[in-house]
Amino acid sequence: MTSETYDLIVVGARVAGSSAALLAARAGLKVLLVDRAAFPSDTLSTNYIHQPGCARLARWGVLDRVIASGAPAIARTRFQAEDIVVCGGISPDYVQREAYAPRRFVLDPILLEAAREAGAEVRQNCTVLQLIEQDGRCKGVVLRDRDGATREERARLVVGADGMRSTVARLAGAEITVEHPTLTCAYYSFWEGMAPDYELYEGDDLWVGAVPTNDAVLVATYFRQEEFARIRAGAMDAHLLAVQTCAPALAARMRSCRQAGKLWGTGEQRNFFRRASGPGWALIGDAGHHKDSISARGITDALIQAELLVAKIGRHIDSDQALDAALAGFGADRDSLMMPGYLATLAVATSSTKAGRLNLLRQVARTPQATHLYFDVVAGIRAGTDLQALLQRELARAA
Repeated sequence: MTSETYDLIVVGARVAGSSAALLAARAGLKVLLVDRAAFPSDTLSTNYIHQPGCARLARWGVLDRVIASGAPAIARTRFQAEDIVVCGGISPDYVQREAYAPRRFVLDPILLEAAREAGAEVRQNCTVLQLIEQDGRCKGVVLRDRDGATREERARLVVGADGMRSTVARLAGAEITVEHPTLTCAYYSFWEGMAPDYELYEGDDLWVGAVPTNDAVLVATYFRQEEFARIRAGAMDAHLLAVQTCAPALAARMRSCRQAGKLWGTGEQRNFFRRASGPGWALIGDAGHHKDSISARGITDALIQAELLVAKIGRHIDSDQALDAALAGFGADRDSLMMPGYLATLAVATSSTKAGRLNLLRQVARTPQATHLYFDVVAGIRAGTDLQALLQRELARAA
Protein backbone atom coordinates (compact mmCIF):
# COMPACT_ATOMS: atom_id res chain seq x y z
CA MET A 1 0.00 0.00 0.00
CA THR A 2 1.36 3.40 -0.97
CA SER A 3 -0.18 6.82 -0.57
CA GLU A 4 -0.10 10.25 -2.10
CA THR A 5 -1.93 13.36 -0.92
CA TYR A 6 -4.45 15.18 -3.10
CA ASP A 7 -6.67 18.13 -2.40
CA LEU A 8 -9.66 16.31 -3.92
CA ILE A 9 -10.40 12.74 -4.83
CA VAL A 10 -13.50 12.71 -7.03
CA VAL A 11 -15.26 9.36 -7.29
CA GLY A 12 -17.31 9.10 -10.49
CA ALA A 13 -16.15 10.63 -13.77
CA ARG A 14 -19.40 11.35 -15.56
CA VAL A 15 -21.05 14.77 -15.67
CA ALA A 16 -20.89 15.84 -12.03
CA GLY A 17 -17.51 14.31 -11.27
CA SER A 18 -15.63 15.39 -14.39
CA SER A 19 -17.06 18.91 -14.10
CA ALA A 20 -15.95 19.20 -10.47
CA ALA A 21 -12.49 17.84 -11.32
CA LEU A 22 -12.21 20.26 -14.25
CA LEU A 23 -13.11 23.31 -12.19
CA ALA A 24 -11.06 22.28 -9.16
CA ALA A 25 -7.95 21.63 -11.28
CA ARG A 26 -8.36 25.00 -12.97
CA ALA A 27 -8.56 26.57 -9.51
CA GLY A 28 -5.12 25.16 -8.74
CA LEU A 29 -6.17 22.16 -6.66
CA LYS A 30 -4.51 18.77 -6.97
CA VAL A 31 -7.23 16.38 -8.15
CA LEU A 32 -7.55 12.63 -8.62
CA LEU A 33 -10.61 11.59 -10.67
CA VAL A 34 -11.55 7.89 -10.62
CA ASP A 35 -14.32 5.80 -12.15
CA ARG A 36 -15.03 2.08 -12.21
CA ALA A 37 -16.01 2.35 -15.91
CA ALA A 38 -13.82 2.85 -18.97
CA PHE A 39 -14.73 5.70 -21.33
CA PRO A 40 -16.37 6.15 -23.75
CA SER A 41 -19.37 4.28 -22.40
CA ASP A 42 -23.09 4.89 -22.51
CA THR A 43 -25.53 5.23 -19.63
CA LEU A 44 -29.26 5.61 -19.11
CA SER A 45 -30.08 9.30 -19.60
CA THR A 46 -32.50 11.76 -21.17
CA ASN A 47 -29.32 13.39 -22.62
CA TYR A 48 -31.00 16.82 -22.42
CA ILE A 49 -29.10 19.83 -21.03
CA HIS A 50 -31.24 22.86 -20.24
CA GLN A 51 -29.96 26.31 -21.16
CA PRO A 52 -28.45 27.10 -17.69
CA GLY A 53 -26.36 23.94 -18.00
CA CYS A 54 -25.30 24.84 -21.54
CA ALA A 55 -24.39 28.34 -20.36
CA ARG A 56 -22.01 26.80 -17.84
CA LEU A 57 -20.45 24.55 -20.46
CA ALA A 58 -19.94 27.65 -22.61
CA ARG A 59 -18.24 29.51 -19.75
CA TRP A 60 -15.95 26.55 -19.17
CA GLY A 61 -14.99 26.42 -22.86
CA VAL A 62 -16.59 22.99 -23.34
CA LEU A 63 -19.80 23.77 -25.22
CA ASP A 64 -17.95 24.25 -28.51
CA ARG A 65 -16.81 20.63 -28.28
CA VAL A 66 -20.38 19.49 -27.73
CA ILE A 67 -21.51 21.46 -30.78
CA ALA A 68 -18.61 20.12 -32.84
CA SER A 69 -19.70 16.58 -31.93
CA GLY A 70 -22.81 17.06 -34.04
CA ALA A 71 -25.37 17.56 -31.27
CA PRO A 72 -28.10 19.74 -32.85
CA ALA A 73 -29.12 23.03 -31.26
CA ILE A 74 -32.55 22.96 -29.61
CA ALA A 75 -34.13 26.41 -29.48
CA ARG A 76 -37.84 25.56 -29.58
CA THR A 77 -40.13 23.17 -27.76
CA ARG A 78 -43.53 21.91 -28.80
CA PHE A 79 -45.61 20.75 -25.83
CA GLN A 80 -49.06 19.26 -26.31
CA ALA A 81 -51.54 18.19 -23.64
CA GLU A 82 -55.02 17.25 -24.90
CA ASP A 83 -56.07 20.09 -27.24
CA ILE A 84 -53.55 22.59 -25.86
CA VAL A 85 -50.33 23.26 -27.78
CA VAL A 86 -47.59 25.49 -26.37
CA CYS A 87 -44.80 26.13 -28.83
CA GLY A 88 -41.80 28.41 -28.38
CA GLY A 89 -38.58 28.94 -26.52
CA ILE A 90 -37.04 30.73 -23.57
CA SER A 91 -36.85 34.52 -23.25
CA PRO A 92 -34.58 35.93 -25.98
CA ASP A 93 -32.49 37.97 -23.52
CA TYR A 94 -31.04 34.93 -21.72
CA VAL A 95 -27.30 34.46 -22.21
CA GLN A 96 -27.67 30.97 -23.75
CA ARG A 97 -30.48 30.61 -26.27
CA GLU A 98 -30.10 26.97 -27.28
CA ALA A 99 -30.21 23.72 -25.36
CA TYR A 100 -28.36 20.56 -26.46
CA ALA A 101 -28.81 16.83 -25.91
CA PRO A 102 -25.52 15.05 -26.67
CA ARG A 103 -25.33 11.29 -26.25
CA ARG A 104 -23.65 10.34 -23.01
CA PHE A 105 -20.90 8.41 -24.78
CA VAL A 106 -20.12 11.79 -26.37
CA LEU A 107 -20.62 14.23 -23.48
CA ASP A 108 -18.94 12.27 -20.70
CA PRO A 109 -15.59 11.78 -22.52
CA ILE A 110 -15.59 15.48 -23.50
CA LEU A 111 -15.83 16.50 -19.86
CA LEU A 112 -13.36 13.82 -18.76
CA GLU A 113 -10.78 14.97 -21.28
CA ALA A 114 -11.31 18.62 -20.31
CA ALA A 115 -10.63 17.67 -16.68
CA ARG A 116 -7.46 15.84 -17.72
CA GLU A 117 -6.32 18.83 -19.78
CA ALA A 118 -6.89 21.09 -16.75
CA GLY A 119 -4.46 18.96 -14.75
CA ALA A 120 -6.61 16.35 -13.02
CA GLU A 121 -5.15 12.86 -12.78
CA VAL A 122 -7.62 10.35 -14.24
CA ARG A 123 -7.88 6.65 -13.48
CA GLN A 124 -10.47 4.46 -15.16
CA ASN A 125 -11.50 0.89 -14.25
CA CYS A 126 -10.85 1.86 -10.65
CA THR A 127 -13.23 0.86 -7.83
CA VAL A 128 -13.59 2.37 -4.35
CA LEU A 129 -13.42 -0.33 -1.67
CA GLN A 130 -13.55 1.80 1.46
CA LEU A 131 -13.06 5.27 2.87
CA ILE A 132 -10.06 6.02 5.05
CA GLU A 133 -11.05 7.55 8.38
CA GLN A 134 -8.75 9.34 10.79
CA ASP A 135 -9.81 11.27 13.89
CA GLY A 136 -13.43 11.28 12.78
CA ARG A 137 -12.70 12.60 9.29
CA CYS A 138 -12.62 11.04 5.87
CA LYS A 139 -9.01 11.22 4.75
CA GLY A 140 -9.06 9.31 1.47
CA VAL A 141 -10.05 6.06 -0.21
CA VAL A 142 -8.82 2.55 -0.81
CA LEU A 143 -8.96 1.76 -4.52
CA ARG A 144 -8.77 -1.45 -6.55
CA ASP A 145 -7.51 -1.16 -10.12
CA ARG A 146 -8.39 -3.31 -13.13
CA ASP A 147 -5.65 -5.82 -12.26
CA GLY A 148 -7.00 -6.32 -8.73
CA ALA A 149 -4.23 -4.37 -7.00
CA THR A 150 -5.27 -2.13 -4.11
CA ARG A 151 -3.91 1.30 -3.36
CA GLU A 152 -4.54 3.83 -0.63
CA GLU A 153 -4.95 7.44 -1.74
CA ARG A 154 -5.33 10.34 0.68
CA ALA A 155 -7.00 13.70 0.19
CA ARG A 156 -8.35 16.70 2.04
CA LEU A 157 -11.77 16.01 0.57
CA VAL A 158 -13.43 12.99 -1.06
CA VAL A 159 -16.24 13.92 -3.44
CA GLY A 160 -18.85 11.31 -4.26
CA ALA A 161 -20.16 11.87 -7.79
CA ASP A 162 -20.95 8.21 -8.27
CA GLY A 163 -24.66 8.26 -8.93
CA MET A 164 -27.91 7.41 -7.22
CA ARG A 165 -26.47 4.21 -5.69
CA SER A 166 -23.37 6.07 -4.51
CA THR A 167 -20.67 3.98 -2.84
CA VAL A 168 -19.26 7.09 -1.19
CA ALA A 169 -22.66 7.97 0.28
CA ARG A 170 -23.08 4.43 1.63
CA LEU A 171 -19.60 4.24 3.15
CA ALA A 172 -19.90 7.73 4.65
CA GLY A 173 -23.33 6.95 6.12
CA ALA A 174 -24.97 9.89 4.36
CA GLU A 175 -28.58 9.77 5.48
CA ILE A 176 -31.56 10.69 3.32
CA THR A 177 -33.04 13.98 4.52
CA VAL A 178 -35.96 14.33 2.09
CA GLU A 179 -37.70 11.53 0.22
CA HIS A 180 -40.88 11.02 -1.80
CA PRO A 181 -42.32 7.90 -3.42
CA THR A 182 -41.24 6.75 -6.86
CA LEU A 183 -43.84 8.06 -9.33
CA THR A 184 -42.95 6.90 -12.84
CA CYS A 185 -41.03 4.33 -14.87
CA ALA A 186 -39.33 5.32 -18.12
CA TYR A 187 -38.25 3.76 -21.43
CA TYR A 188 -36.01 5.27 -24.13
CA SER A 189 -35.35 4.25 -27.72
CA PHE A 190 -33.32 5.92 -30.49
CA TRP A 191 -34.50 6.42 -34.08
CA GLU A 192 -32.43 7.34 -37.12
CA GLY A 193 -33.81 9.44 -39.96
CA MET A 194 -36.27 11.53 -37.93
CA ALA A 195 -36.54 15.32 -38.08
CA PRO A 196 -34.64 16.83 -35.14
CA ASP A 197 -37.62 18.35 -33.35
CA TYR A 198 -37.98 18.64 -29.57
CA GLU A 199 -41.50 17.53 -28.70
CA LEU A 200 -43.31 16.78 -25.44
CA TYR A 201 -46.73 15.21 -24.99
CA GLU A 202 -48.88 14.55 -21.94
CA GLY A 203 -51.78 12.12 -22.01
CA ASP A 204 -53.76 10.17 -19.44
CA ASP A 205 -51.09 8.71 -17.17
CA LEU A 206 -48.67 8.80 -20.12
CA TRP A 207 -45.88 11.16 -21.08
CA VAL A 208 -43.93 11.07 -24.36
CA GLY A 209 -40.93 13.07 -25.54
CA ALA A 210 -38.74 13.28 -28.64
CA VAL A 211 -35.23 14.67 -28.10
CA PRO A 212 -32.72 15.18 -30.95
CA THR A 213 -29.25 13.86 -30.14
CA ASN A 214 -26.02 13.48 -32.10
CA ASP A 215 -26.92 10.51 -34.24
CA ALA A 216 -30.63 9.87 -33.67
CA VAL A 217 -33.77 11.12 -31.98
CA LEU A 218 -34.42 9.79 -28.50
CA VAL A 219 -38.07 8.83 -27.99
CA ALA A 220 -39.01 8.63 -24.31
CA THR A 221 -42.14 7.18 -22.73
CA TYR A 222 -43.15 7.53 -19.09
CA PHE A 223 -45.74 5.45 -17.26
CA ARG A 224 -47.11 5.38 -13.75
CA GLN A 225 -44.81 3.48 -11.40
CA GLU A 226 -47.68 1.15 -10.50
CA GLU A 227 -47.59 -0.11 -14.10
CA PHE A 228 -43.91 -1.06 -14.08
CA ALA A 229 -44.31 -4.82 -13.60
CA ARG A 230 -46.79 -4.99 -16.46
CA ILE A 231 -44.84 -2.67 -18.74
CA ARG A 232 -41.50 -4.43 -18.41
CA ALA A 233 -43.07 -7.78 -19.28
CA GLY A 234 -43.59 -6.41 -22.82
CA ALA A 235 -41.57 -3.22 -22.75
CA MET A 236 -41.12 -2.54 -26.48
CA ASP A 237 -44.77 -3.11 -27.29
CA ALA A 238 -45.83 -0.90 -24.39
CA HIS A 239 -43.33 1.77 -25.46
CA LEU A 240 -44.62 1.92 -29.04
CA LEU A 241 -48.27 1.78 -27.96
CA ALA A 242 -47.71 4.70 -25.61
CA VAL A 243 -46.32 6.80 -28.46
CA GLN A 244 -49.24 5.82 -30.71
CA THR A 245 -51.74 6.69 -27.98
CA CYS A 246 -50.22 9.93 -26.77
CA ALA A 247 -48.46 11.24 -29.92
CA PRO A 248 -49.88 9.53 -33.04
CA ALA A 249 -48.16 11.93 -35.47
CA LEU A 250 -44.80 11.11 -33.88
CA ALA A 251 -45.62 7.40 -34.08
CA ALA A 252 -46.35 7.72 -37.80
CA ARG A 253 -42.94 9.33 -38.38
CA MET A 254 -41.22 6.59 -36.39
CA ARG A 255 -42.66 3.90 -38.67
CA SER A 256 -40.62 5.25 -41.58
CA CYS A 257 -37.41 5.36 -39.51
CA ARG A 258 -34.96 2.77 -38.19
CA GLN A 259 -34.47 2.01 -34.52
CA ALA A 260 -30.84 2.30 -33.50
CA GLY A 261 -29.63 0.27 -30.55
CA LYS A 262 -31.55 -1.24 -27.69
CA LEU A 263 -34.53 -0.12 -25.64
CA TRP A 264 -33.40 1.43 -22.37
CA GLY A 265 -35.64 1.39 -19.31
CA THR A 266 -35.84 1.86 -15.57
CA GLY A 267 -38.37 1.70 -12.77
CA GLU A 268 -35.95 3.17 -10.25
CA GLN A 269 -36.88 6.84 -10.55
CA ARG A 270 -36.16 7.71 -6.94
CA ASN A 271 -36.88 11.13 -5.41
CA PHE A 272 -34.61 12.18 -2.53
CA PHE A 273 -32.02 14.48 -1.02
CA ARG A 274 -29.09 13.04 0.93
CA ARG A 275 -27.03 14.96 3.43
CA ALA A 276 -24.66 16.90 1.20
CA SER A 277 -21.46 16.59 3.22
CA GLY A 278 -19.66 15.51 6.35
CA PRO A 279 -16.13 15.76 7.75
CA GLY A 280 -13.88 15.32 4.73
CA TRP A 281 -16.54 14.23 2.23
CA ALA A 282 -19.21 15.72 -0.04
CA LEU A 283 -21.80 14.45 -2.52
CA ILE A 284 -22.75 16.01 -5.86
CA GLY A 285 -25.00 15.08 -8.76
CA ASP A 286 -27.28 12.06 -8.36
CA ALA A 287 -25.23 10.88 -5.38
CA GLY A 288 -26.60 13.71 -3.26
CA HIS A 289 -29.91 14.51 -4.93
CA HIS A 290 -32.01 12.53 -7.38
CA LYS A 291 -35.43 13.12 -8.89
CA ASP A 292 -37.66 11.68 -11.56
CA SER A 293 -36.11 12.16 -15.00
CA ILE A 294 -39.43 13.34 -16.43
CA SER A 295 -38.18 16.94 -16.12
CA ALA A 296 -34.79 16.06 -17.68
CA ARG A 297 -32.95 18.14 -15.10
CA GLY A 298 -30.31 15.63 -14.01
CA ILE A 299 -27.41 16.79 -16.20
CA THR A 300 -28.11 20.48 -15.68
CA ASP A 301 -28.36 20.09 -11.92
CA ALA A 302 -25.13 18.08 -11.85
CA LEU A 303 -23.29 20.91 -13.60
CA ILE A 304 -24.76 23.47 -11.20
CA GLN A 305 -23.75 21.43 -8.14
CA ALA A 306 -20.21 20.84 -9.38
CA GLU A 307 -19.69 24.55 -9.93
CA LEU A 308 -21.22 25.42 -6.57
CA LEU A 309 -19.05 22.95 -4.65
CA VAL A 310 -15.76 24.12 -6.15
CA ALA A 311 -16.69 27.78 -5.64
CA LYS A 312 -17.38 27.07 -1.97
CA ILE A 313 -14.30 25.03 -1.10
CA GLY A 314 -11.61 26.48 -3.35
CA ARG A 315 -10.04 28.87 -0.82
CA HIS A 316 -10.65 26.69 2.25
CA ILE A 317 -9.15 23.35 1.31
CA ASP A 318 -6.16 23.66 3.69
CA SER A 319 -8.16 24.17 6.89
CA ASP A 320 -10.49 21.50 8.29
CA GLN A 321 -12.55 24.08 10.16
CA ALA A 322 -12.89 26.40 7.18
CA LEU A 323 -13.58 23.48 4.86
CA ASP A 324 -16.37 22.18 7.10
CA ALA A 325 -17.98 25.62 7.13
CA ALA A 326 -17.70 25.85 3.35
CA LEU A 327 -19.25 22.41 2.96
CA ALA A 328 -22.13 23.39 5.22
CA GLY A 329 -22.70 26.40 3.00
CA PHE A 330 -22.61 24.17 -0.06
CA GLY A 331 -25.29 21.92 1.42
CA ALA A 332 -27.58 24.80 2.31
CA ASP A 333 -27.21 26.41 -1.10
CA ARG A 334 -27.63 23.09 -2.91
CA ASP A 335 -30.93 22.46 -1.17
CA SER A 336 -32.14 25.99 -1.86
CA LEU A 337 -31.23 25.78 -5.55
CA MET A 338 -32.51 22.24 -6.17
CA MET A 339 -35.74 22.24 -4.15
CA PRO A 340 -37.92 24.29 -6.56
CA GLY A 341 -37.08 21.99 -9.48
CA TYR A 342 -37.56 18.95 -7.26
CA LEU A 343 -41.06 20.01 -6.22
CA ALA A 344 -41.97 20.99 -9.78
CA THR A 345 -40.81 17.59 -11.03
CA LEU A 346 -42.95 15.80 -8.45
CA ALA A 347 -45.93 17.87 -9.59
CA VAL A 348 -45.41 16.98 -13.26
CA ALA A 349 -45.07 13.28 -12.43
CA THR A 350 -48.26 13.27 -10.33
CA SER A 351 -51.45 12.59 -12.27
CA SER A 352 -53.64 14.24 -9.64
CA THR A 353 -52.18 17.65 -10.53
CA LYS A 354 -53.00 17.40 -14.25
CA ALA A 355 -56.12 19.59 -14.14
CA GLY A 356 -54.13 22.44 -12.67
CA ARG A 357 -51.40 22.04 -15.29
CA LEU A 358 -53.94 22.10 -18.11
CA ASN A 359 -55.43 25.33 -16.77
CA LEU A 360 -51.95 26.85 -16.55
CA LEU A 361 -51.08 25.76 -20.10
CA ARG A 362 -54.26 27.33 -21.49
CA GLN A 363 -53.23 30.64 -19.98
CA VAL A 364 -49.61 30.26 -21.12
CA ALA A 365 -50.59 29.60 -24.75
CA ARG A 366 -52.41 32.93 -25.02
CA THR A 367 -49.39 35.24 -25.28
CA PRO A 368 -45.77 34.98 -26.46
CA GLN A 369 -44.55 36.59 -23.23
CA ALA A 370 -46.26 33.98 -21.09
CA THR A 371 -44.89 31.23 -23.34
CA HIS A 372 -41.34 32.56 -22.95
CA LEU A 373 -41.74 32.75 -19.18
CA TYR A 374 -43.18 29.24 -19.04
CA PHE A 375 -40.17 27.77 -20.84
CA ASP A 376 -37.88 29.89 -18.63
CA VAL A 377 -39.43 28.18 -15.62
CA VAL A 378 -39.10 24.73 -17.21
CA ALA A 379 -35.41 25.42 -17.90
CA GLY A 380 -34.78 26.69 -14.37
CA ILE A 381 -33.97 30.23 -15.50
CA ARG A 382 -36.81 31.88 -13.56
CA ALA A 383 -38.95 31.01 -10.58
CA GLY A 384 -42.50 29.82 -11.10
CA THR A 385 -43.70 32.84 -9.15
CA ASP A 386 -42.60 35.08 -12.05
CA LEU A 387 -44.94 33.25 -14.40
CA GLN A 388 -47.79 33.26 -11.91
CA ALA A 389 -47.41 37.02 -11.38
CA LEU A 390 -47.55 37.66 -15.14
CA LEU A 391 -50.66 35.52 -15.58
CA GLN A 392 -52.38 37.19 -12.65
CA ARG A 393 -51.69 40.62 -14.14
CA GLU A 394 -53.11 39.50 -17.49
CA LEU A 395 -56.21 38.08 -15.84
CA ALA A 396 -56.70 41.32 -13.90
CA ARG A 397 -56.45 43.39 -17.11
CA ALA A 398 -58.93 41.11 -18.88
CA ALA A 399 -61.38 41.51 -16.00
